[in-house]
Amino acid sequence: MKILVAIAFLLIFFSLGSALVYLMKDKGKSNRTVKALAFRVGFSVSLFVLILIANHYGLIQPTGIR
Repeated sequence: MKILVAIAFLLIFFSLGSALVYLMKDKGKSNRTVKALAFRVGFSVSLFVLILIANHYGLIQPTGIR
């Protein structure tokens, strides 16, 4: 489970970085930045759902605030 979460975080950061590159390179003339940010939102929502499902099935345990 930790590996899946780490991969999801890497995908989110990669998508955010590619959006920055497209923003600087295209100067607003194409919609590649919007697509990269949309993928980032999709990856973030997918990660959130994955964590909720893993918690429901007991694959991860909440630790609480210490």
